[in-house]
Amino acid sequence: MIPAVADLTVYGAAWCPDCKRAKAFLSTHRVPFDWVDIDGDPGGLAKVRELQGGGQTIPTILWPDGTMLLEPSDDQLAAKLGIAVEADRESYDLVIVGGGPAGLAAAIYAAREGIDALVVDAGGLGGNASVTERIDNYPGFPDGIGGGELMDRVIEQARRYGVELVGGARVESICADDSDPGDHCVTLTGGQQISAHAVLVATGSTYRRLGVPGEDELIGAGVHFCATCDGPFYRGADELLVVGGGNSALEEGMFLSKFAKTIRVVQREAELSASSLLQDKVRNDPRFVVEAGVELVELRGSGHLEEVVARRRSTGEELVWHPAGAFVFIGLDPTSGFLGPEVERDRWGFVVTDEAYRASLPGLYVAGDVRAGSTKQLASAVGEGVAALLSIRMYLQRHHHLAVVEVND
Repeated sequence: MIPAVADLTVYGAAWCPDCKRAKAFLSTHRVPFDWVDIDGDPGGLAKVRELQGGGQTIPTILWPDGTMLLEPSDDQLAAKLGIAVEADRESYDLVIVGGGPAGLAAAIYAAREGIDALVVDAGGLGGNASVTERIDNYPGFPDGIGGGELMDRVIEQARRYGVELVGGARVESICADDSDPGDHCVTLTGGQQISAHAVLVATGSTYRRLGVPGEDELIGAGVHFCATCDGPFYRGADELLVVGGGNSALEEGMFLSKFAKTIRVVQREAELSASSLLQDKVRNDPRFVVEAGVELVELRGSGHLEEVVARRRSTGEELVWHPAGAFVFIGLDPTSGFLGPEVERDRWGFVVTDEAYRASLPGLYVAGDVRAGSTKQLASAVGEGVAALLSIRMYLQRHHHLAVVEVND
C-alpha cells in the first residue's frame, strides 16, 4: 500500500505530454492530487514562477513537505512515493507479469501451494478494476463495491500470504535464460534481470482513449469503458452517449438501451463500421440517434460529466450534448508489446494460448484480458488466473521437480 499523500498539487497544462504522463502515473497508483492548469489559472502560473525563481518548467509537483519535482520521470515519482522498483532477489519459481485481478489471483494460489512467486506491475497494483468507480456484478457483493476497495482487499490478501509485489517496474523483455536451460530471464526497466522457471503474463489491455480535454479527470465519473460494469448505474437516464461505430460499440449501445431512454452513437468516420445486421438494428430502433462524421472535442464537468462538446467534421459545426454518461468503445490494445516474436499473437496483438493457458513459448502462460479469446470481465480474469496457476503447478512438478502443496478449495 502506498502511504496516503495529502495536499499534493500538480501544476501543468493540457497540451503538455509530460504533464499527462505524470497525472496518469499518479492516477494509476491512486495517489490523490489537485490539478492546476496554468493556462487557465494565472495564479497557478505565478506560483510556478515563484517556486522556480522565475522559471516555468512543467509539470511542477509540489509535495506536502514543501519539496517539489520538476518534470519528473516515472522512476523519480516512484522513488518519491516509496514504490518498489526492484525485486528482492534474482531467482524465483514463477514471475507473474501484471498485478491486476488475474495476476493477483494466481499469486495467492501460488503462495498457498508453496510456489515462490514474484508479481511485477508497471502501473498501480490492481489493474483496470482498481480505477473502476463501482463494481456491481462481482459475486459475493450484493450491494456492489468500489473497484479500488475490492482490489485493495485482494492486494492485502496477497501480502498476507507473503507474496512479493513490485508495483513500479516495467518488464522490458522475456527470453530464454542462457545460464539455466529451461528457465526464463525477465528483464526490468532498471536493468535488473530475474530468472524464473515459469512466467505468467497477465498484463491485461488498455482501453483506447479519446485524448480530449477533460477525459482523464472524468474517467469513472461519467466517462466509462464497460457497459456491463457501469451501465446499470444509469437506469432511468434520459440519454447516454456511446463513442464508436464498430461491433463492440453498437453491441454495448444495445445493452445500454435497457437503462436509458436515448442512446446517442457518435462515430468520427462518415460511416459506421459495424456489421450490417447491427447497423440495421440500431437504425431501426427509435431509442438510437446516430451521429456519423462527428468528433468529440471536449468533456466538461465538475466532479461528474455534465457536458460533451463535439464538432461535425464536414462543416465545423459545434454540437453540445448533456448525457448522463459517456461510454467509449474505440478499441482495446493488449499489453503484449514486450513479448518477442516467438510468442504467437493474433492480428490484434492478443496472445494465443491452448486450453491450458500455455503460450507458444514453453514455460510461458497467459491469463486475463491480454489473452486471445478472453471475455474482458473481472470475474473471468480471476478464474483464468487461478486456472493458469494450476497448469503452471503441473509444469513445475513435471519439469522442475518442485514439491508443491496441492490445494483443492
